[in-house]
Amino acid sequence: MERGSSGSGGVLLHLDVHVDEEKPSLGILELLDTLRPQWKTKDIQMKASGSYNCLIKCNVFTEGITNRLTGCYVGSLQEPGCCVLVRIYGRNTELYVDRQREVEMFQVLQAHGCGPLIFCTFHNGICYEFVRGEVLDDQLLRQPSIYRLIAAEMGRIHSIKPQNGQPAEALLWSKMSHLLTLVKNNIGECADNQSPQDVPGLPSLQVLSDEMETLKRHLSDTFSPVVLCHNDLLTKNIIYNHKEGTVKFIDYEYADYNYQAFDIGNHFNEFAGLSDMDYSRYPSRELQREWLTAYLESYSQATGRPASATEGEVTTLYIQASNFYWGLWAILQSHFSSIDFDFKRYAMDRLNFYFKKKGAYFKLTEAVCGNHHNSGMVKVNFIEEEQEV
Repeated sequence: MERGSSGSGGVLLHLDVHVDEEKPSLGILELLDTLRPQWKTKDIQMKASGSYNCLIKCNVFTEGITNRLTGCYVGSLQEPGCCVLVRIYGRNTELYVDRQREVEMFQVLQAHGCGPLIFCTFHNGICYEFVRGEVLDDQLLRQPSIYRLIAAEMGRIHSIKPQNGQPAEALLWSKMSHLLTLVKNNIGECADNQSPQDVPGLPSLQVLSDEMETLKRHLSDTFSPVVLCHNDLLTKNIIYNHKEGTVKFIDYEYADYNYQAFDIGNHFNEFAGLSDMDYSRYPSRELQREWLTAYLESYSQATGRPASATEGEVTTLYIQASNFYWGLWAILQSHFSSIDFDFKRYAMDRLNFYFKKKGAYFKLTEAVCGNHHNSGMVKVNFIEEEQEV
């Protein structure tokens, strides 16, 4: 057993344990022996991904496309504080996920009442508090009472200031550049220099590299504040508690300071779905306006800064940056991940949509780049994806 310090200033327990991804029960019991010594092994229940015979009851617990998650509890899963979540990191995710930074984000968000308590780290994962409620689906995401809660929660998180009091730098370009480098180094291109080997049919790596620079140039003409972002707010990372009337965000692998408009635009992209992406489900103009009204009310209350809904339309180019970023990510995942998910198809969907809408989005962004640099809030225009822009 060790104790290690995190960047948030706290001291976090680190356990000298490695949990086997395929047969995790013994490693998990070793973790629980320290975290919950009062629990008797015969009473412990687990809900986990995967199927294998063990002396502990195993069922499907939750979906995930990066890591494997197991819920461990005695008694009722929904009793406060009764469940420990054990997350085993996905294969080779350390190449593009800063695990120390993830722990820091856990602690920062927990300190501000926006995230669960983290109990410990171990060699290939973390243990943390179970957030009670239900994981959102595509239908719940569109319910006004729920998406307003999501908007308000994002506003609160975006108001969290860097601990050192210094202006934060957006991670978007360094992360995107790192992903592209990993794709080049680990996958490479076909002999005809047309597309990454693992995902045929996509543009060549040179085209993707040039496109990233094009995005960067265009975004330099827009403005968005740099705030603390979740950066991966898909439905499975949002927990809705109907009884308490709250939502909480989970999974902070990609959480860090980034462009405010990227976090909002990225979430709007997730309305299209994950395994069956359909951009006709992209939020309508009316839904965007209501969502942004709730967001700005929350953000303004948390920061003490007045804002109006008309200032908050989301920059279309940041939406495109989201598509491009996750397209690169999915190419890399298709090469490394052992999770049962069609990453190749996901990469194709994201990048094909990016290139389909690229010209129209760039024109719309240029039309609104005017004098909003000093507005304090990004100036944007609404997009309805079921229509031609």
